[in-house]
Amino acid sequence: MGKAVIRLPQSVLTQIFEAAETAYPEECCGLLVGLDDDGGVRVTRAEASPNVADGDRRKRFLVDTKVQFDLMRGLGQGPERIIGNYHSHPDQAPVPSAQDRQSVYYPEHVWLIVGVENGRAAGAAAFRPDGGQFIEIPLESAP
Repeated sequence: MGKAVIRLPQSVLTQIFEAAETAYPEECCGLLVGLDDDGGVRVTRAEASPNVADGDRRKRFLVDTKVQFDLMRGLGQGPERIIGNYHSHPDQAPVPSAQDRQSVYYPEHVWLIVGVENGRAAGAAAFRPDGGQFIEIPLESAP
């Protein structure tokens, strides 16, 4: 993906921020749907999922496979596709955690992480997995 850019409508970012605040103090999660777009990807919508992770959901997330497979079926052969996931980090910065590094099942997906402080969304950052690490990629919000 190189120096990709993630283009994200403000309305989708607002939806994700609201999900993060609602789920607090647990992590929210969902999938990002979009299109390839001039050296990057353009998010067209976010598909929320319940967090079905075992254990402490304040520190881990897992997208419901039913949500994922239903979305894949609905998207069919394109042009939109699942381009990544989003999740929140309650009372932590929007940077990949050790748990995130162990949870990369789709290395081509982008990760959008929302930091939530005291129940309020406090910013977001986008990353792509790269050999066990995450590389931050520019996040552009559009009207």
